[in-house]
Amino acid sequence: MIESQHLKRPQVICLGEALVDRLGEPGDQLINNSSFQDFLGGAPANVACGLARLGINVSFLGRIGNDQIGMKFSKLMQERDINLDCLQHDFLRPSRIVLVSRDLNCDRTFAGFYGDKGEGFADQALTLEELKKHWGSIESFADWLVIGTIPLASRASAEVLCWSVNEALNKNLSIALDVNWRPTFWDQNTSPSRGPEQNEIEAIKPLIKQASLLKLAEEEANWFFKTNDPLKISKSLSRNPDVVVTNGKYPIKWYLKGFVGETSTVSNFEVIDTTGAGDAFMSGLLYKIISNKVKNQSIDEMNSIVRFAAACGALVCQGEGAINPQPNLQEVESFLSSF
Repeated sequence: MIESQHLKRPQVICLGEALVDRLGEPGDQLINNSSFQDFLGGAPANVACGLARLGINVSFLGRIGNDQIGMKFSKLMQERDINLDCLQHDFLRPSRIVLVSRDLNCDRTFAGFYGDKGEGFADQALTLEELKKHWGSIESFADWLVIGTIPLASRASAEVLCWSVNEALNKNLSIALDVNWRPTFWDQNTSPSRGPEQNEIEAIKPLIKQASLLKLAEEEANWFFKTNDPLKISKSLSRNPDVVVTNGKYPIKWYLKGFVGETSTVSNFEVIDTTGAGDAFMSGLLYKIISNKVKNQSIDEMNSIVRFAAACGALVCQGEGAINPQPNLQEVESFLSSF
Protein backbone atom coordinates (compact mmCIF):
# COMPACT_ATOMS: atom_id res chain seq x y z
CA MET A 1 0.00 0.00 0.00
CA ILE A 2 1.29 3.44 -0.94
CA GLU A 3 0.57 6.24 1.48
CA SER A 4 -0.52 9.58 0.04
CA GLN A 5 2.25 12.09 -0.34
CA HIS A 6 -0.13 14.96 0.39
CA LEU A 7 -3.09 15.90 2.54
CA LYS A 8 -5.55 16.67 -0.25
CA ARG A 9 -9.04 15.44 0.43
CA PRO A 10 -10.48 13.76 -2.67
CA GLN A 11 -13.68 15.12 -4.15
CA VAL A 12 -13.93 12.09 -6.43
CA ILE A 13 -13.03 8.41 -6.00
CA CYS A 14 -12.34 6.45 -9.20
CA LEU A 15 -12.59 2.68 -8.76
CA GLY A 16 -11.43 0.00 -11.17
CA GLU A 17 -8.73 -1.10 -13.55
CA ALA A 18 -5.35 0.44 -14.26
CA LEU A 19 -3.64 -1.33 -17.16
CA VAL A 20 -1.52 -0.91 -20.26
CA ASP A 21 -2.96 -0.40 -23.74
CA ARG A 22 -0.57 -2.02 -26.23
CA LEU A 23 -1.35 -0.29 -29.52
CA GLY A 24 -0.53 -1.83 -32.86
CA GLU A 25 0.14 0.24 -35.95
CA PRO A 26 -3.01 1.54 -37.72
CA GLY A 27 -4.28 -1.09 -40.13
CA ASP A 28 -2.15 -3.85 -38.63
CA GLN A 29 -4.29 -6.51 -36.93
CA LEU A 30 -1.39 -8.83 -36.06
CA ILE A 31 -0.43 -7.13 -32.81
CA ASN A 32 1.66 -9.98 -31.44
CA ASN A 33 3.89 -9.94 -34.53
CA SER A 34 4.05 -6.23 -35.23
CA SER A 35 5.59 -3.11 -33.85
CA PHE A 36 3.62 -1.60 -31.00
CA GLN A 37 3.65 1.07 -28.32
CA ASP A 38 2.58 0.70 -24.70
CA PHE A 39 0.50 3.38 -22.97
CA LEU A 40 -0.84 3.52 -19.42
CA GLY A 41 -4.63 3.30 -19.40
CA GLY A 42 -7.74 1.65 -18.00
CA ALA A 43 -11.00 3.63 -17.90
CA PRO A 44 -11.11 4.51 -14.16
CA ALA A 45 -7.39 5.32 -14.13
CA ASN A 46 -7.89 7.48 -17.22
CA VAL A 47 -10.76 9.37 -15.58
CA ALA A 48 -8.75 9.88 -12.39
CA CYS A 49 -5.79 11.27 -14.34
CA GLY A 50 -8.08 13.42 -16.49
CA LEU A 51 -9.84 14.92 -13.48
CA ALA A 52 -6.53 15.61 -11.77
CA ARG A 53 -5.27 17.32 -14.93
CA LEU A 54 -8.31 19.60 -14.79
CA GLY A 55 -7.69 20.44 -11.14
CA ILE A 56 -10.09 18.15 -9.28
CA ASN A 57 -8.85 16.41 -6.12
CA VAL A 58 -9.21 12.71 -6.86
CA SER A 59 -8.40 9.32 -5.35
CA PHE A 60 -7.75 6.14 -7.32
CA LEU A 61 -8.91 2.82 -5.90
CA GLY A 62 -7.46 -0.15 -7.76
CA ARG A 63 -4.87 -2.93 -7.77
CA ILE A 64 -1.70 -3.08 -9.84
CA GLY A 65 1.12 -5.57 -10.16
CA ASN A 66 4.43 -5.23 -8.36
CA ASP A 67 6.11 -4.70 -11.72
CA GLN A 68 7.36 -1.98 -14.03
CA ILE A 69 3.83 -1.10 -15.10
CA GLY A 70 2.80 -0.75 -11.47
CA MET A 71 5.78 1.49 -10.74
CA LYS A 72 4.96 3.68 -13.75
CA PHE A 73 1.37 4.05 -12.57
CA SER A 74 2.48 4.97 -9.05
CA LYS A 75 4.89 7.57 -10.41
CA LEU A 76 2.33 9.04 -12.82
CA MET A 77 -0.40 9.32 -10.23
CA GLN A 78 1.91 10.83 -7.66
CA GLU A 79 3.03 13.39 -10.26
CA ARG A 80 -0.62 14.27 -10.87
CA ASP A 81 -1.17 14.55 -7.12
CA ILE A 82 -3.73 11.74 -7.02
CA ASN A 83 -4.58 10.30 -3.60
CA LEU A 84 -3.26 6.72 -3.45
CA ASP A 85 -4.41 5.66 0.00
CA CYS A 86 -6.46 2.83 -1.53
CA LEU A 87 -4.06 1.73 -4.25
CA GLN A 88 -3.25 -1.96 -3.77
CA HIS A 89 -0.14 -3.82 -4.97
CA ASP A 90 -0.26 -7.47 -6.02
CA PHE A 91 2.94 -9.48 -5.55
CA LEU A 92 1.55 -12.54 -7.36
CA ARG A 93 -0.32 -11.26 -10.41
CA PRO A 94 0.99 -8.86 -13.07
CA SER A 95 -0.56 -5.64 -14.26
CA ARG A 96 -2.79 -6.33 -17.26
CA ILE A 97 -1.69 -5.57 -20.81
CA VAL A 98 -4.55 -5.11 -23.28
CA LEU A 99 -3.82 -5.73 -26.96
CA VAL A 100 -5.41 -2.97 -29.03
CA SER A 101 -5.68 -3.07 -32.80
CA ARG A 102 -6.47 0.09 -34.78
CA ASP A 103 -8.06 0.34 -38.20
CA LEU A 104 -6.93 2.85 -40.81
CA ASN A 105 -9.28 5.44 -39.27
CA CYS A 106 -7.48 4.87 -35.94
CA ASP A 107 -10.61 3.42 -34.29
CA ARG A 108 -9.57 0.68 -31.87
CA THR A 109 -10.64 -2.88 -31.10
CA PHE A 110 -9.65 -4.86 -28.01
CA ALA A 111 -7.98 -8.06 -29.14
CA GLY A 112 -7.15 -9.91 -25.93
CA PHE A 113 -4.59 -9.71 -23.14
CA TYR A 114 -0.93 -10.37 -22.52
CA GLY A 115 1.09 -11.20 -19.42
CA ASP A 116 -1.08 -13.67 -17.49
CA LYS A 117 1.18 -16.13 -15.69
CA GLY A 118 -1.67 -18.43 -14.71
CA GLU A 119 -3.16 -16.50 -11.79
CA GLY A 120 -4.93 -13.78 -13.74
CA PHE A 121 -4.21 -10.07 -13.48
CA ALA A 122 -3.81 -7.74 -10.53
CA ASP A 123 -6.93 -5.67 -11.33
CA GLN A 124 -9.08 -8.81 -11.01
CA ALA A 125 -7.90 -9.44 -7.44
CA LEU A 126 -8.94 -6.30 -5.58
CA THR A 127 -9.03 -7.25 -1.89
CA LEU A 128 -11.98 -6.12 0.21
CA GLU A 129 -10.18 -6.77 3.49
CA GLU A 130 -7.35 -4.46 2.48
CA LEU A 131 -9.74 -1.82 1.17
CA LYS A 132 -11.70 -1.66 4.42
CA LYS A 133 -8.53 -0.62 6.27
CA HIS A 134 -8.22 2.54 4.20
CA TRP A 135 -11.70 3.30 2.82
CA GLY A 136 -12.55 5.75 5.59
CA SER A 137 -9.59 7.96 4.70
CA ILE A 138 -11.13 8.82 1.33
CA GLU A 139 -14.92 8.35 1.40
CA SER A 140 -15.51 10.77 4.27
CA PHE A 141 -14.47 13.68 2.04
CA ALA A 142 -15.66 12.63 -1.41
CA ASP A 143 -18.84 13.64 -3.23
CA TRP A 144 -18.61 11.21 -6.16
CA LEU A 145 -17.70 7.59 -6.80
CA VAL A 146 -16.84 6.92 -10.46
CA ILE A 147 -17.17 3.33 -11.67
CA GLY A 148 -17.40 1.14 -14.75
CA THR A 149 -18.64 -2.40 -15.25
CA ILE A 150 -15.38 -4.26 -15.96
CA PRO A 151 -14.74 -5.20 -12.28
CA LEU A 152 -17.99 -7.21 -12.37
CA ALA A 153 -16.30 -9.70 -14.71
CA SER A 154 -14.14 -11.12 -11.88
CA ARG A 155 -15.37 -12.38 -8.51
CA ALA A 156 -12.97 -10.53 -6.19
CA SER A 157 -13.16 -7.18 -7.96
CA ALA A 158 -16.95 -7.51 -8.27
CA GLU A 159 -17.20 -7.95 -4.51
CA VAL A 160 -15.14 -4.80 -3.92
CA LEU A 161 -17.13 -2.80 -6.48
CA CYS A 162 -20.52 -3.73 -5.04
CA TRP A 163 -19.35 -3.12 -1.46
CA SER A 164 -17.91 0.28 -2.38
CA VAL A 165 -21.11 1.35 -4.16
CA ASN A 166 -23.22 0.42 -1.13
CA GLU A 167 -20.85 2.22 1.25
CA ALA A 168 -20.80 5.28 -0.99
CA LEU A 169 -24.59 5.44 -1.12
CA ASN A 170 -24.77 5.10 2.67
CA LYS A 171 -22.53 8.17 2.91
CA ASN A 172 -24.62 10.07 0.32
CA LEU A 173 -21.99 10.02 -2.41
CA SER A 174 -23.27 10.24 -5.96
CA ILE A 175 -22.44 7.39 -8.35
CA ALA A 176 -21.18 8.15 -11.86
CA LEU A 177 -21.30 5.08 -14.10
CA ASP A 178 -19.78 4.69 -17.54
CA VAL A 179 -21.12 1.32 -18.71
CA ASN A 180 -18.03 0.89 -20.92
CA TRP A 181 -19.07 -2.56 -22.18
CA ARG A 182 -15.98 -4.60 -23.08
CA PRO A 183 -16.91 -8.26 -23.76
CA THR A 184 -13.26 -9.38 -23.93
CA PHE A 185 -12.94 -8.84 -20.17
CA TRP A 186 -15.87 -11.20 -19.57
CA ASP A 187 -14.71 -13.83 -22.08
CA GLN A 188 -11.30 -13.49 -23.71
CA ASN A 189 -12.33 -15.80 -26.56
CA THR A 190 -15.45 -13.91 -27.53
CA SER A 191 -15.89 -11.41 -30.34
CA PRO A 192 -14.91 -7.90 -29.18
CA SER A 193 -17.95 -6.53 -31.00
CA ARG A 194 -20.65 -8.67 -29.36
CA GLY A 195 -23.28 -7.19 -27.10
CA PRO A 196 -23.94 -8.31 -23.52
CA GLU A 197 -25.74 -11.59 -22.95
CA GLN A 198 -28.70 -11.74 -20.59
CA ASN A 199 -26.70 -12.91 -17.58
CA GLU A 200 -24.25 -10.04 -18.11
CA ILE A 201 -27.08 -7.54 -18.43
CA GLU A 202 -28.53 -8.83 -15.15
CA ALA A 203 -25.14 -8.45 -13.45
CA ILE A 204 -24.78 -4.85 -14.64
CA LYS A 205 -28.37 -3.65 -14.04
CA PRO A 206 -28.00 -3.18 -10.25
CA LEU A 207 -25.16 -0.71 -10.85
CA ILE A 208 -27.20 1.17 -13.44
CA LYS A 209 -30.03 1.52 -10.94
CA GLN A 210 -27.72 3.20 -8.40
CA ALA A 211 -26.26 5.81 -10.74
CA SER A 212 -26.86 9.54 -10.44
CA LEU A 213 -24.95 10.10 -13.68
CA LEU A 214 -25.07 7.49 -16.44
CA LYS A 215 -22.89 7.59 -19.55
CA LEU A 216 -23.71 5.23 -22.41
CA ALA A 217 -22.51 4.70 -25.94
CA GLU A 218 -25.47 4.55 -28.31
CA GLU A 219 -25.19 0.78 -28.79
CA GLU A 220 -25.08 0.32 -25.00
CA ALA A 221 -28.23 2.40 -24.63
CA ASN A 222 -30.02 0.17 -27.12
CA TRP A 223 -28.71 -3.04 -25.53
CA PHE A 224 -29.79 -2.12 -22.02
CA PHE A 225 -32.82 0.11 -22.63
CA LYS A 226 -34.02 -0.56 -26.20
CA THR A 227 -33.79 3.20 -26.81
CA ASN A 228 -31.14 5.88 -27.20
CA ASP A 229 -33.37 8.62 -25.76
CA PRO A 230 -31.71 9.94 -22.54
CA LEU A 231 -34.99 11.22 -21.09
CA LYS A 232 -36.73 7.85 -21.59
CA ILE A 233 -33.74 6.07 -20.07
CA SER A 234 -33.75 8.36 -17.03
CA LYS A 235 -37.49 8.03 -16.49
CA SER A 236 -37.19 4.24 -16.57
CA LEU A 237 -34.92 4.32 -13.51
CA SER A 238 -36.05 5.09 -9.96
CA ARG A 239 -33.22 7.59 -9.32
CA ASN A 240 -33.97 9.50 -12.54
CA PRO A 241 -30.26 9.99 -13.24
CA ASP A 242 -28.64 12.45 -15.57
CA VAL A 243 -27.98 10.51 -18.78
CA VAL A 244 -25.53 11.17 -21.62
CA VAL A 245 -25.51 9.07 -24.80
CA THR A 246 -22.49 9.38 -27.08
CA ASN A 247 -22.09 8.11 -30.63
CA GLY A 248 -18.62 8.82 -31.93
CA LYS A 249 -18.54 11.87 -34.18
CA TYR A 250 -22.33 12.24 -34.16
CA PRO A 251 -24.24 14.62 -31.84
CA ILE A 252 -24.28 13.78 -28.14
CA LYS A 253 -27.75 13.30 -26.67
CA TRP A 254 -28.27 14.26 -23.04
CA TYR A 255 -30.67 14.75 -20.17
CA LEU A 256 -29.05 16.94 -17.49
CA LYS A 257 -30.63 18.66 -14.50
CA GLY A 258 -34.08 18.41 -16.07
CA PHE A 259 -33.01 19.70 -19.49
CA VAL A 260 -32.92 17.72 -22.74
CA GLY A 261 -30.68 18.47 -25.68
CA GLU A 262 -28.16 17.47 -28.32
CA THR A 263 -24.64 18.82 -28.68
CA SER A 264 -22.57 18.57 -31.84
CA THR A 265 -19.07 17.16 -31.56
CA VAL A 266 -15.94 18.80 -32.93
CA SER A 267 -14.76 16.73 -35.88
CA ASN A 268 -12.51 18.90 -38.08
CA PHE A 269 -9.19 17.67 -36.72
CA GLU A 270 -6.83 14.79 -37.41
CA VAL A 271 -7.62 11.71 -35.34
CA ILE A 272 -4.48 9.94 -34.16
CA ASP A 273 -5.97 7.50 -31.66
CA THR A 274 -9.45 7.24 -30.12
CA THR A 275 -8.27 5.24 -27.07
CA GLY A 276 -9.45 7.00 -23.91
CA ALA A 277 -11.62 9.59 -25.66
CA GLY A 278 -14.73 8.48 -23.77
CA ASP A 279 -12.84 8.60 -20.48
CA ALA A 280 -11.62 12.13 -21.23
CA PHE A 281 -15.23 13.03 -22.01
CA MET A 282 -16.28 11.63 -18.63
CA SER A 283 -13.53 13.60 -16.88
CA GLY A 284 -14.64 16.81 -18.55
CA LEU A 285 -18.30 16.15 -17.82
CA LEU A 286 -17.65 15.52 -14.12
CA TYR A 287 -15.32 18.50 -13.88
CA LYS A 288 -18.03 20.81 -15.17
CA ILE A 289 -20.76 19.27 -13.01
CA ILE A 290 -18.59 19.55 -9.88
CA SER A 291 -17.35 23.07 -10.61
CA ASN A 292 -20.63 24.44 -12.01
CA LYS A 293 -21.83 27.07 -9.54
CA VAL A 294 -24.61 28.51 -11.67
CA LYS A 295 -27.78 28.67 -9.58
CA ASN A 296 -30.16 29.50 -12.43
CA GLN A 297 -29.39 26.50 -14.60
CA SER A 298 -30.46 26.58 -18.23
CA ILE A 299 -30.37 24.50 -21.37
CA ASP A 300 -27.54 26.70 -22.63
CA GLU A 301 -25.52 25.99 -19.49
CA MET A 302 -26.07 22.23 -19.90
CA ASN A 303 -25.04 22.47 -23.55
CA SER A 304 -21.81 24.23 -22.54
CA ILE A 305 -21.08 21.46 -20.04
CA VAL A 306 -21.41 18.77 -22.72
CA ARG A 307 -19.45 20.86 -25.21
CA PHE A 308 -16.58 21.15 -22.72
CA ALA A 309 -16.61 17.38 -22.18
CA ALA A 310 -16.62 16.77 -25.94
CA ALA A 311 -13.60 19.05 -26.30
CA CYS A 312 -11.72 16.98 -23.71
CA GLY A 313 -12.44 13.86 -25.75
CA ALA A 314 -11.43 15.52 -29.01
CA LEU A 315 -8.11 16.69 -27.60
CA VAL A 316 -7.25 13.17 -26.43
CA CYS A 317 -7.94 11.86 -29.94
CA GLN A 318 -5.15 14.10 -31.24
CA GLY A 319 -2.43 12.14 -29.47
CA GLU A 320 -1.55 8.52 -28.82
CA GLY A 321 -2.64 6.75 -25.65
CA ALA A 322 -5.38 7.65 -23.21
CA ILE A 323 -3.47 9.66 -20.59
CA ASN A 324 -0.56 11.50 -22.22
CA PRO A 325 -2.76 13.78 -24.40
CA GLN A 326 -5.20 14.69 -21.60
CA PRO A 327 -5.69 18.48 -21.54
CA ASN A 328 -5.56 20.94 -18.69
CA LEU A 329 -8.25 23.58 -18.24
CA GLN A 330 -6.44 26.26 -20.23
CA GLU A 331 -5.93 23.90 -23.17
CA VAL A 332 -9.63 22.98 -23.27
CA GLU A 333 -10.72 26.60 -23.13
CA SER A 334 -8.24 27.55 -25.86
CA PHE A 335 -9.50 24.69 -28.05
CA LEU A 336 -13.12 25.72 -27.56
CA SER A 337 -12.38 29.37 -28.35
CA SER A 338 -11.03 28.36 -31.77
CA PHE A 339 -14.46 27.13 -32.94
